[in-house]
Amino acid sequence: MPMVPPDCAVIIKPPDSPPVSGLERILRVLSVFTMLMTVPQVLTVWVGRDAGGVSLVSWTSYLLAACLWFVYGLQKHDKTIYLACIGWVLLDAAVVIGVIVHG
Repeated sequence: MPMVPPDCAVIIKPPDSPPVSGLERILRVLSVFTMLMTVPQVLTVWVGRDAGGVSLVSWTSYLLAACLWFVYGLQKHDKTIYLACIGWVLLDAAVVIGVIVHG
């Protein structure tokens, strides 16, 4: 029987959840790494106030794709997908808004 803390979140993994594969671990690391590679673009647009050469169409497409992947991850109950998409939505939205404001 699972122990339930006061906030009602179960603290043990369900017995039917498969172990995390090596590929899934690599994908998690790559997801964080690629998000970190996007931070300089956000800083250039916001801190440097330079949106020159930044494609609004491309970044809006990335934002739309991240939103769709987020919904898909929620529907599949896949934390690897939807948690990463939160970061992507925030980064992509920062670039899109920055291009609109500073472009």
